[in-house]
Amino acid sequence: MPIDPTALGAKGDPMDHSWDSKDAILYALGVGCGTGDLTFTTENTMDTPQRVLPTMAVVLGTGTFGAFAKIGTFNPAMLVHGEQAIELYGEIPVEGTVTTTGEITGIYDKGKGAVVEVTATSVLAETGQPIFKNVMSAFIRGEGGWGGDRGPSGPRNVPPERDPDASITYQTRDDQALIYRLSGDRNPLHSDPAFAALGGFDRPILHGLCTYGFTGRALLAELCDGDPARFTGMEGRFSSPVMPGEALTISIWRTGDGEAVFQTAGGDGRIVLDAGRATFA
Repeated sequence: MPIDPTALGAKGDPMDHSWDSKDAILYALGVGCGTGDLTFTTENTMDTPQRVLPTMAVVLGTGTFGAFAKIGTFNPAMLVHGEQAIELYGEIPVEGTVTTTGEITGIYDKGKGAVVEVTATSVLAETGQPIFKNVMSAFIRGEGGWGGDRGPSGPRNVPPERDPDASITYQTRDDQALIYRLSGDRNPLHSDPAFAALGGFDRPILHGLCTYGFTGRALLAELCDGDPARFTGMEGRFSSPVMPGEALTISIWRTGDGEAVFQTAGGDGRIVLDAGRATFA
């Protein structure tokens, strides 16, 4: 049975999420930061105060779960994370609490499946000030076919036909997924070999949002000189699984004032995150 297309516009209940310095450090380690990134991996350096990676918004803005409950029943094993975007309205503090409300902002009929888009807006619980927004889309296999709108299509954020302005390579660890999962996503697909085999993988794969975080680090370094306050947005489409231990190469093209497009490639050159766009101040 297809999901309920009349759920468009439905909102989930607001959800609170609190974090502290330790959580921010753990997230940074989970996306590959280390001794060369002490601003994000320790709270006790004498030279600079601790700061938070902008892409941590994806694990703090957890309002998508409540919204998904509004679209009806479906097999969660058939859900694939398709796209992820973040928009930041200020630097994420080292500790705090956000209240996040998710809303179904798109339901599209792709024939063999459905695409559901959820927009989750997060405000600081203490002041009500908007701090960031997450927009994620998921493809749910077997849930299409009701004759609805197919949604937007066609290429987006295509790189110019020239060499990138920057190309940055990061090496992931063999145990990268085991570290990243401690920030909240305990899906056994990323830790249990037997469960991964059920999905057709010879071993657990890396979280897509971990690849997203590695990519965000490269964008932060190249476009913002490492200053999280200058990082205002990022979007991309997950196009291929990544295995822990792979190298990730992020290619960046500056396309205008405060804008750039990017692609992330795996160790064999295949594109694993595409249709990428970043905005910065």
